[in-house]
Amino acid sequence: MENYFQMNMEKRRIDAISNLGLAHIGDGVFELLCRGYLCEHGFKTVLDLHKKTVAMVNAPAQAEFVDKLLPLLNEEELSYYRRGKNAHVHAVPKGATPAQYAKATGLEALFGALYLAGKTERINVLFRSVMEEEPHGI
Repeated sequence: MENYFQMNMEKRRIDAISNLGLAHIGDGVFELLCRGYLCEHGFKTVLDLHKKTVAMVNAPAQAEFVDKLLPLLNEEELSYYRRGKNAHVHAVPKGATPAQYAKATGLEALFGALYLAGKTERINVLFRSVMEEEPHGI
């Protein structure tokens, strides 16, 4: 039986997943990272945790995250990012530009592919590298 909390899919199987499919799983991975980060940094009330999480996982915030993340990516990671960024989405959420939403979708596809490959340590390194630059008050 597959361990769905610690995936280890082959690259060919990951590559067969649609761009938006990778973004779908990556959305959950990124949100879980943000929630863990907030708990670790002392945010305790449900309302505060929710507000801070929403502020971190919206498309404009994810686009800023991507701008800091891109120089850290290797070629394979950039390929997954580009796949998501170039996905054909039919709607952009209010409060985000199409460019921001494309970057956010690319980020989610990247984190989705890394998660499915079982590369959780790499996800953590990338997330931590960007978050160390952020002020802890979020």
